[in-house]
Amino acid sequence: MSQKQKILIAIAGPTAIGKTALAIEVARYFNTEIISADSRQFFKEMSIGTAKPNPQELAQAKHHFIDSHSIKDDFSVGNFEKQAIACLGKIFENHDVTVMVGGSGLYVNAVLYGFDELPKASDALRAQLNERLKTEGIELLQEELKNLDPDYYAEVDVYNPQRIIRALEVCLSTGKTFSSFRNKQHKERDFDIILIGLNTDRELLYSRINQRVDLMIKDGLVEEVRALQAYQHLNALKTVGYSEIFRHLNKEWTLSEAIEKLKQNTRNFAKRQITWFKKNEGIIWFEPTETQQIIDFIKEKLITTTK
Repeated sequence: MSQKQKILIAIAGPTAIGKTALAIEVARYFNTEIISADSRQFFKEMSIGTAKPNPQELAQAKHHFIDSHSIKDDFSVGNFEKQAIACLGKIFENHDVTVMVGGSGLYVNAVLYGFDELPKASDALRAQLNERLKTEGIELLQEELKNLDPDYYAEVDVYNPQRIIRALEVCLSTGKTFSSFRNKQHKERDFDIILIGLNTDRELLYSRINQRVDLMIKDGLVEEVRALQAYQHLNALKTVGYSEIFRHLNKEWTLSEAIEKLKQNTRNFAKRQITWFKKNEGIIWFEPTETQQIIDFIKEKLITTTK
C-alpha cells in the first residue's frame, strides 16, 4: 500500500457518547494503534474528571497522547498537530490503518486539515484580557465573544478561558471574527481519512452524561480535584469537571450545587461539540450501538479507497 493509501479512521462526537469503546473495538479489529485527540486526556494529573480510558481499556490497544503531558506544560493545538502528525508517520511504518478518537474539535481538525496560523495579538491586549478575566470573571468575556463572533461562540468550549481570550484577541486586534480566519485552506495530508461521527437521541445522551458525572463523584473526583487545588490557576484545569469542584472546595457552592452545575455544563459542552462536528459534511454518522455496522462501513471504504 502506498503512503497516500494509508488510512486514518477518525472517530468524533460529544462527550459520554461511547467514542473510547468504539475506538478500541475498531483498533482491535484492524490490529492497529489509537491517537487520542481529547485535549484534556493529555494531562497525567487529570483522570477521573476527563473520563480517561482505564488501565483495562488502555491494555486492549496501544494509545498515544494519554498521560503524555503535565498540566504545567504549555501544550497548544499547534504543538499537538506537529506531534500527532509525527506520531502518525511512525505508526504508518508498521500499519496501513490508524485510529484517532476525540471530542476536541479544534484538535481533531488540526490533524485532519491543519491548524491555521492566526494573527498574533499584542502582549498588552492579552494582559488586559487576562486582567479582565480576573476582575470581571469569565461570564462577561463570554458575552463579549457572543456579540463579536456568534458563530465561534456557538461551538467553542465557553468554559475554557484560554480559548475565549484567544478568540477575543483576534476579534479585537483585527476587527474581524475569529471564525473568519479558520480553515482557509486545508493542508495536504499524505494519508486518506475516514471520518465517523457518533450521536444519539439528545435525552439519552443527557442521561448518559448525568450518570457519568455521578460515577465520577463515586470514583473520587472531589479528591482528585482537591489534590490539584494549588494549580487551579493553570489553563488545563479551567475546564468542565474541575472548575465546578474548585468552586465547591473554595466554599462558593455546596457539593450538590457543584454536581448539578457540572452536569449542566457538561450537557452544554456536548451540545457545542455536536454543533461543531455537524458542520463537517464529511462525517458519516452512526448510533453508538452500531459497532458492527461501523466496522462493515470502514471495511467497504477501505476496499474502495485502496483500489
